[in-house]
Amino acid sequence: MKYLFLLGRVFFSLVFIFKAIQSFCPQMAKSLAERGVPLAHIILPIWGVLALVGGLSILLGYRAKIGAWLLIVFLIPITIHLHAFWNEENSSIMRMHALCFWKNLSLMGALLMMSYTGSGPLSLKKG
Repeated sequence: MKYLFLLGRVFFSLVFIFKAIQSFCPQMAKSLAERGVPLAHIILPIWGVLALVGGLSILLGYRAKIGAWLLIVFLIPITIHLHAFWNEENSSIMRMHALCFWKNLSLMGALLMMSYTGSGPLSLKKG
């Protein structure tokens, strides 16, 4: 059973680690600026650091409760601003953003649980 928890942490954290890597691409900053994110070239690296540190924290199981909160802080503005499906007029784009919005809420729910339970077995621990 302890290996399942570890595998869950690995799978869960990879999405944030890969997203963090993308955050340092100039094309991503341009895309965010086009979507109306103010100071995208400054905000994007901050989001990238939050995603990377939080993702690695959960992956390694080191201070995973803090890592979970970092990822929640990362997800809140992205979910509200970038996936505001209620503002879309094109139905296919609206559906895509709605899916991303609800997926991010689901991730935040899992992170809230992890902020309570911690990293579980086979971790570096420390809360």
